[in-house]
Parts: sequence; C-alpha cells; structure tokens
Amino acid sequence: MKLSLCMIVRDEEEVLGQCLQSVRPLVEEIVICDTGSLDSTKKIAAGYADVLFDVLWEDNFARARNASFSKASGDYILWLDADDVVTPKNAARLLRLKERLERDSPDTVFCPYRSGGLCYERERILKNDPRALWRGRVHECIVPFGKVVHDSFTVTHLQSGKPRGGRNLEIYRKWSAEEEFSGRDCFYFGRELFYAGLYEEAETWLDRCIAGDGWYVNKIEACKVLSQCFEQQGKIEEALSALYSSFNFGEPRASVLCEIARILSPTRKREAVFWYEAALKCRDHTEDGDFEEPACRGIVPTLGLTALYYALGDQIKSLEYHKKSEALAPDHPSVLYNKKFFGE
Repeated sequence: MKLSLCMIVRDEEEVLGQCLQSVRPLVEEIVICDTGSLDSTKKIAAGYADVLFDVLWEDNFARARNASFSKASGDYILWLDADDVVTPKNAARLLRLKERLERDSPDTVFCPYRSGGLCYERERILKNDPRALWRGRVHECIVPFGKVVHDSFTVTHLQSGKPRGGRNLEIYRKWSAEEEFSGRDCFYFGRELFYAGLYEEAETWLDRCIAGDGWYVNKIEACKVLSQCFEQQGKIEEALSALYSSFNFGEPRASVLCEIARILSPTRKREAVFWYEAALKCRDHTEDGDFEEPACRGIVPTLGLTALYYALGDQIKSLEYHKKSEALAPDHPSVLYNKKFFGE
C-alpha cells in the first residue's frame, strides 16, 4: 500500500522544512504544488519532494489542491499544510493507520486536527479516487465518500507567521458576486467579515447560514460568531439570544455554555454558575465535526466557578472548584494565582 502526501505551498520557507521532516519517513511519495513562491520554499521542497511543480494561482484553493491530488500515484492520499507537523506520537499512529488502510480499505478517513486550543476532525486521508475532489475557493473541503472511518492519528497546526491580510475576504467578495453560496460558504464568509471587524455585514451572512438548509454544525458555529458580532457592538441581550438559538440545531456545546456564562458573570452570577456547571457535563463533539474546545469541558468552567462561588460568598464551593482546576491544569497561571489566594 502506497501513501502519497500532497501539499500546496507558497512562501513557506519558515515552516515547510519542519513539516516535511516530520512526515518524510511515513509516506512513500511527496507531491508538492507551488502556487508562486518568491522565497526559498521551492528549494526546500526539492529536498523532499518526489514531484514538484508549479500552478498559476487563481484565488482558488480547491483548484490548486485538486492539481496536487492529480499528480499522486499512491493508493491513498494524505494532505497537509506547510505549517502542520506530525509529532513522534502521531507518527506511530500513522504507521498503524496505514496497516488499517490496507486491512479495511476505507475511502475517507477523518482524523483530529489540533490548532491552538481547538480540536476538530478533517477528512485527512482519502482513497486515490475521482471522488476525492476538493470544493470551495477558500476554506475548501472534500465531501466524504464511500466507506468513512475515524482514526486517532492527529495533525498539529502550528500556524506560520506569514501575513495573510485580507486574502480570504477578498476571495469571498469576488466569489459571492459570481455565484450563490451554500450554507457552509455563508458561515465562513460571515466569520471572515467578523475577523475584519465588519460586524453588521457579517450578521447578514451568518443569518443566511442559520436560516438556510446547511449543516447543523455550521449553524451552531454561526450562532457563536453572530453572538460575538453583537457583543462587539455592545448588544449583550442579542449576543445571549444568538447563543441560546444554537440549541435549536443540536445538543448544547460546552463552548456555547461557557460563552453564556462568561457574558452573564458580571451581573447575573447565579445564572452563570448554572451554565458553567452544565458545560462540565457536555460530551466531546469532535467526531460530529465541531470546532471542539476541550478546555470548555474542563478548566474554563472550573476556573469560572471558582471565581463565581467566591463572589457569591460560598468559599467551600469556591475551594472545591479550585481543587478541580488544579487537578486539570496545575501550572495554569490562574490556578497558580488562586493557589496563593487560598493560602496553599
């Protein structure tokens, strides 16, 4: 069984080497598509790649990724970005996954992707098949096909320091003028507008996502971003309403409950306690495709409850949640501060 790594790169000299070094022993082929590098990216890539070629950049990530996939000769294709790495622990997992590929012959393999405090699943390994087709000019994806499995092999996203400016937003603006957006595209466009501080415009696109017939997970995420838009404009009740509306689309997520608690904490402490305690009972939704924040099922609510119970005059409960926080993250700055505060 042959595994091909396919990548698209541009001006990634600071991070590409560590990515390729972490994965080179684990794959049988490396295919790299350069979309217009002006630095030493191609020179670095040439030291690892079996296939290295150029494509004209056309503001379309899916088109570039499909070009890279078209050159792969392996039975399966793994994709990475230049600022991703495979840790030694996950190198061992990938080797076991390759055995699973040969044994079980899945078509689409979803694997966890860690980026900062977020963890979510991506379609990480695909059978080399015409159905493995990237869609979307930005925030591109492959629609899962055939036999779908989930695996613990995890890719870590380190994020390069390369400035990207308003690239994604510019692509979305041009794209939205040319064709109708799916619910998923409405969500990502709205999120890009939020990042740019264009809150009222973001609200329009996020509302389209929420009101449309798209994927329920995107709708939940759209409610979270919509809440942030309102909060940035001082519309606190609207921010809370946006978060509450996420319950229309599925089981409550810990990140939503923590946001509700955070907003309520200054003035409605008893209510905030309820929502933080509820967050501790939420399950992991990573396999559902969520942008999961594991801290929202642990250290975030326990720290919040430590502060809230103390403010409410219940020092016993406050100390109880401090101890839970300490067990979860003994070196967390807030835990260390609280440890001194309680005179431990």
